[in-house]
Amino acid sequence: MEFEWSLYKSKKLSQEEICESFEDPFSLRLLPDSNRFAAQNRFFSLGCSNAGAGIFAVYTSTGKVVKVVAARLMTDEEKYFYERKSKENL
Repeated sequence: MEFEWSLYKSKKLSQEEICESFEDPFSLRLLPDSNRFAAQNRFFSLGCSNAGAGIFAVYTSTGKVVKVVAARLMTDEEKYFYERKSKENL
């Protein structure tokens, strides 16, 4: 998977951590239910880095290249959702 970082401005999470969260075998890709995000072709990802940090990312994709727009640590609710869905997929 190729990544593009021109839109990602924060330094709170490293690019490596974010890449790892996309490569997490239990990561979730979600379609937005908001017209604002859908119109911009933006998607959401929930995944964990190799160190176990839960990461929520907003991205756009061409199918070959993932362009990360924003990323942050998961909220408690997002972590619960991620863990519940991960267990369903076992």
